[in-house]
Order: sequence, then structure tokens, then C-alpha cells
Amino acid sequence: MKKALFLLLDDFADWEGSHLSSILNQNEKWSVKTISLKEKVISIGGFSVLVDYIIGFEPKDYDLLILVGGNSWNINDQRLFKFIEESFNKNIVIGAICGAVDYLAKNGFLNDYNHTGNSVYLWKNHEFYTSEDKFLEIQAVNDRGLVTANGTAPLEFTKEILKEINFDTLENIEKTMYMKRFGFYKYCEKFGNPFN
Repeated sequence: MKKALFLLLDDFADWEGSHLSSILNQNEKWSVKTISLKEKVISIGGFSVLVDYIIGFEPKDYDLLILVGGNSWNINDQRLFKFIEESFNKNIVIGAICGAVDYLAKNGFLNDYNHTGNSVYLWKNHEFYTSEDKFLEIQAVNDRGLVTANGTAPLEFTKEILKEINFDTLENIEKTMYMKRFGFYKYCEKFGNPFN
């Protein structure tokens, strides 16, 4: 079974990983686990989460790392930095959205990739960010296994991750995302009732 780790910090944005986690977790080939710097985190929406793994005690093998955005990514923690660095070295698929992309920029992780985020302007004073020319003003960018997205793009983020991990056929991924974006009845108008 493939394992996805969702990294959550306090004040994480509930909505940014929920589409992806629910799709993955309902599939028998994937398991979804949470990881953080401490045992319990609280989301922006007030949900308390008891995480599965503390950084430093995570499984050695995992297939996907999702860095969920939020308000706590302006953080200097060596355990967090080392864990993310090791994940990049594993050559697994990594997804980062919103504030998590800001963290990657600040720490130089984006420099070898095309990427997006909330605003390249926010990163102008980051010493280790040297790739402004690779910033694309679009909702989500997928470059060689790194998917980045701004905070208004949870659906685009989900779609790019699903494509990158070959979760399903492109046609089925498109249909899934169409339903999430436009709802059941618009889906039925375009593709027919999936329950008939």
C-alpha cells in the first residue's frame, strides 16, 4: 500500500488538503497519515488533530508528502527543515500549497523548479530564494514531482497531485475534479448520472 503523509502545523488551512486526502483515503491502494512537530495541532477552522507521526519518528518509506498551508509556516525548526530536505532527497512526489510554498521559497527548496505560490513579491527579501524567473502566475504548477499552488487553488492542487502520482486515468481525474468544481447536477449534464 502506498503511503501519503500530510504535514500539518498549528493554524493549518483545513480546506487545502481535504479534497486530496479524502480521494486518496477512499482508495484501497493508498493510506493517509498525518505528521507534525507535535502530537496535536489545531486548524484555522478549529479542528483538533491528533497526528499519526511526530517528525523524527516517521516511517522511512512513504510515497507522497503534502505540505498543507496555513498561518504557521514562518518557522525556523531544524527538525522540520531536515525532514523536508530528506523528502526531497528521496525523489518522491511533494506537494506544497499556500504558506507551505512560502516556507520552501524561504529555505531555497524551489530554486531548481518551476513553481507558483501566493506572490513572488513576498519572497523578495529571502536570502535563499534565487529563482524569481521560474515563478509562474497560475494556480498550480507541477514540475518534475514538485507540485506548488497558491492558497486559492485546492482543486487545481489536488488535480496536479493526482496526475503526478498516476492515481487514475486522466479522463477519470478530469471527471472527478469537474464534479468537485461544478457539482453533481452539472456533472450529470455533461457526463451522465454515475449512479445509473
